[in-house]
Amino acid sequence: MKALFVLLLVQLCSASLVPEREKDPEYWRRQAQETLRNALRLQRLNQNVAKNLILFLGDGMGVSTVTAARILKGQLQHGQGEESLLEMDKFPFVALAKTYNTNAQVPDSAGTATAYLCGVKANEGTLGVSAGVTRDRCNTTKGQEVTSILRWAKEAGKAVGIVTTTRVTHATPSAAYAHSANRDWYSDGEMPPDALEGGCKDIARQLVENIPEIEVILGGGRKYMYPKNVSDVEYPHEEKHRGTRLDGRNLVQAWQEAKPRGKVAEYVWHRRGLLALNLSRVDFLLGEFLHPRGPWHQLGGLGDPLKGIKEDARLGRGGRPGAVPRSAGGRIDHGHHEGKAKQALHEAVELDRAIGLATRFTSTQDTLSVVTADHSHVFTFGGYTPRGNPIFGLAPMQSDVDRKPFTSILYGNGPGYKIVAGERENVSAVDFAHADYQAQSAVPLRQETHGGEDVAVFARGPMAHLLHGVHEQNYIPHAMAYAACIGSNRGHCNAAIRPATPLLLPFLGFLLLLLLC
Repeated sequence: MKALFVLLLVQLCSASLVPEREKDPEYWRRQAQETLRNALRLQRLNQNVAKNLILFLGDGMGVSTVTAARILKGQLQHGQGEESLLEMDKFPFVALAKTYNTNAQVPDSAGTATAYLCGVKANEGTLGVSAGVTRDRCNTTKGQEVTSILRWAKEAGKAVGIVTTTRVTHATPSAAYAHSANRDWYSDGEMPPDALEGGCKDIARQLVENIPEIEVILGGGRKYMYPKNVSDVEYPHEEKHRGTRLDGRNLVQAWQEAKPRGKVAEYVWHRRGLLALNLSRVDFLLGEFLHPRGPWHQLGGLGDPLKGIKEDARLGRGGRPGAVPRSAGGRIDHGHHEGKAKQALHEAVELDRAIGLATRFTSTQDTLSVVTADHSHVFTFGGYTPRGNPIFGLAPMQSDVDRKPFTSILYGNGPGYKIVAGERENVSAVDFAHADYQAQSAVPLRQETHGGEDVAVFARGPMAHLLHGVHEQNYIPHAMAYAACIGSNRGHCNAAIRPATPLLLPFLGFLLLLLLC
């Protein structure tokens, strides 16, 4: 009887949550017809040459994360949530990308980054190299290096940028410039003796040396740029932030010295320094910041630096076309690994704000924008929740096995597995809406794992229609390069296109939010 009462109550509550307009069949018919008219307009394909490319990479932003972030965005705007639209939802072309690595069914971020940046699938844990390279084996690297769309752009005379909320040496951004048998070789201090003796270079060194004329680099991980035990400029008394390099080099100084004579190269390590720059007088910008200590979802405020970089996009004197770095969501992945869905989803909403800002700054006539993920996570939400149910709330039912409530959001594995007095923890006794709450998981692990399903690819702008259907993940940079007339496949290009056309490459991850905390 009690179960029947609960079921009837849920049904009554669900009925009351239906907006009046949605009760009218004509509402849905009109909506469908408008969508149909928009789809028919897409038959007039945009086959312009893309002067600009923007890639947003939501690290770990699987389809379930996209859906949950959409609901969260709507609820933050005081709506029910399900009817909300993310900025990426407005992109007219959508595809699926298969994320497996050459040796892994469920991938890691290094092998996937090599795919969507270099156009070649690779083994897990390796960066910017072919599947002929074995992880940790330095001596398998030589001759197996593969180049990225960032290098293709530089070779075509474009301006490029990397922006990430992870370390700039993290797997997600570093496949754009590095070739490494191990994604964890951030500095030579993290490399084994045999790799150093074999002549392999650490990732931070490759950032400075491999493609020295990247116009904009914004990210974290500055300790890998400084000699071992050198104190951090911002936190001089904290040992964990001290330099790690064994070769004694100051790579920030090396980065500045490598720039052409007469060019202005600015290094910043704090938000204040970034906002104080007159970007119209800057040719090269390197910003390395530490992650803030506050809750991730309180970071906010993308506008000022993004707007400033856009308005001063010359990034050089004499009006030379420059790079406008944008961002993607590097810490979505971190939140999921820790089982902290609230942090992951707020990061995804912040990424969406950045996408909206870039959309307002650019035109679909000359800018190809792509939003995708490297992989998903074992994150889900369900439980027959009614319309408008708080995305971080409880399901409207109890388990019919242990008679305990459960949250709608759950993980397949991870640190949220908790047994109290021999039974599953009763979530009604904890603050499951807290930012640090670790959602319950089916299998105990210290860190939650990636998922193996396909990820979405959203596209708008010139040649966006090339991203459709189901593709191998390594197809993405080939389609983008074709649209921009860079790389090897340029037979379709108009010879009159000037090589100095600017290229926007907002690679990966998403530090800009951290700059603004």
